[in-house]
Amino acid sequence: MTNRNSQALAKTRSKPNGVMKWMGAGLVLIAATFTSATIARSETIIKAHGFSDFGELKYPEGFPHLDYVNPDAPKGGEISVAARGTFDSMNPYSRKGRAGALSNTPYERLMAAVDDDPYGAYCVLCESLEYPESQDWVIFNLHPEAKFSDGTPVTAHDVVFTVKTFLTDGLPSFAQAVSKFYKSYEALDDHRIKFTFNEGIPRKGLISQAGASIAFSKKWFEANDANIKEPRLESAIGSGPYIPVEVEAPRRIVYKRNPDYWGANLPINKGRWNFDRIRVEYFADPTASMEAFKSGVYNFRRETSSLSWATAYDFPGIRDGFIAKKELANGDLPPSYGMVFNLRRDKFADPRVREALQLMYNFTWTNETLQFGLFAQRNSFWENTDLQAKGVAEGLELEYLKSVEELLEDKSVLTEPVISAHESSNRQLDRKNLRKANKLLSEAGWEADAAGVLKKDGKPLEIEFLSSQPAYDRLIQPYIENLKRLGIQANYNRVDPAQYTNRERGFDWDMIYDGYVNGFEEGNGISQRFGSEDAEYSLFNPSGYSSPAVDALIKKMLDAKTLDEMQAAVRATDRILRAARIMIPAWYNDTFWVAYYDMFEHPDKLPPLALGHLDFWWYNAEKAAALKAKGAL
Repeated sequence: MTNRNSQALAKTRSKPNGVMKWMGAGLVLIAATFTSATIARSETIIKAHGFSDFGELKYPEGFPHLDYVNPDAPKGGEISVAARGTFDSMNPYSRKGRAGALSNTPYERLMAAVDDDPYGAYCVLCESLEYPESQDWVIFNLHPEAKFSDGTPVTAHDVVFTVKTFLTDGLPSFAQAVSKFYKSYEALDDHRIKFTFNEGIPRKGLISQAGASIAFSKKWFEANDANIKEPRLESAIGSGPYIPVEVEAPRRIVYKRNPDYWGANLPINKGRWNFDRIRVEYFADPTASMEAFKSGVYNFRRETSSLSWATAYDFPGIRDGFIAKKELANGDLPPSYGMVFNLRRDKFADPRVREALQLMYNFTWTNETLQFGLFAQRNSFWENTDLQAKGVAEGLELEYLKSVEELLEDKSVLTEPVISAHESSNRQLDRKNLRKANKLLSEAGWEADAAGVLKKDGKPLEIEFLSSQPAYDRLIQPYIENLKRLGIQANYNRVDPAQYTNRERGFDWDMIYDGYVNGFEEGNGISQRFGSEDAEYSLFNPSGYSSPAVDALIKKMLDAKTLDEMQAAVRATDRILRAARIMIPAWYNDTFWVAYYDMFEHPDKLPPLALGHLDFWWYNAEKAAALKAKGAL
């Protein structure tokens, strides 16, 4: 877990193409009149149990439970999972250190997303929210019974303290982006907190941003002289369903379900948080992790390596039926990961250089030879969704592109089909692409010397690919070899996780395997990923890409009144990003690969947006007893 992801407090949810419908009753509107001495008109105040920028919420007020859970799921048992590397902190929001897996689990948000309503957020710590039609402000009314794990009440003062803490001492990429949204945030009383938004800021996404705020115990932080800037192995108390009870850095973390969890009977929580214990075991490398799974050191494994999935699951536990091996559908929007160029480096300034480097990556050969043909190649930044640009721009999407025509670096996006990943042969080095790459580099001023080394102004083209993952060795090294055949002085440098984290945060790299986690509904958070104002410091924008044309389209997303308007603006942006060639799109998988000792169960139909094994799966005590009787555990 990286601090960059743990501080993405307003996580957007993605929507599979054609899966979700507008359905169910939505926001409960309680008409009231709000009169202000400073304005001459009155506004209707909306009071609701959740919020959506587009259309109605799926779940109406008073819903009994989420559709995808088993509300009668038994409680009990332990599920254990693996993590790689080490950790030295249980503070997931610090500016230093490497946070332990699931270390943000103890903390709840005012509102939370669910896994079958990609546009909605529902009250958790709050029991309701109120806001005017203008969305100039929002008030969250906290559950009076909400309590931290030590039994003390969660108050609006704790939320104010937490927001201030994040905006003062949180990661700069978060604090600088979010602080400009709020004119003020204040506790109206012990159970009501009001956020007032700054003028001139688009209102779309602001209520969801405020609703994503978590609650620290102000009393605990003051009593322990703690802050979120520094790593620490003692976890701050939270109000969530799990609390850490064993922390053995750098080997193990155990979380225990809080038997006195205040929110256990909330409709949004029924059928969830079913395991008594969640244990995380750390391993130095994938081989040790796999062997530990075979011997039962941990009991649930999510596989991400195609090599392992194809070759490593023929062992007695599988053959004897003790371990289930499954491929489960994953309808979530795949993260747009790949080989990212650090555009802060002058060597990558010319798009022809980036295109040449793209041409030297052979997805076809890599997938068939090294990944057993198990992956698909990603093209879009919003792959397999209604937000993915396709063919030639038309309709509202074309209209939006024409509105920024003077700002476009590559005007071919107006008339040409959207750029897709290049095709390659089934040989590691595709000579046709090699010739294209040579031509592009020559046009950009790079010429080979007598030794075949590409140089410009007497300086060689040097590229370091930085990594901390051993699993990438076999996938990246062939790409490095192809770059060398082009005359580039390329090297692959794998460092330890702590060094990688420091270099990543400091943008001290040429290329890394990273990317962008986008959402099916794009709001203010997209500025942190692709906006010019945040490009230099935002950890959510690893390439450092910026474009005035994209800035203008982001404004159209934020001003969108309908889903169609938002989607058209995103598709136009997708088209520009793909033409800019800010990264080499790599592989993606539309299934979850899982293996587990056959004592866990899940609802027959999983939600489209999550696997949920630590959320709404449960433990079957009879199956566990049978496995123990057979000596499998």
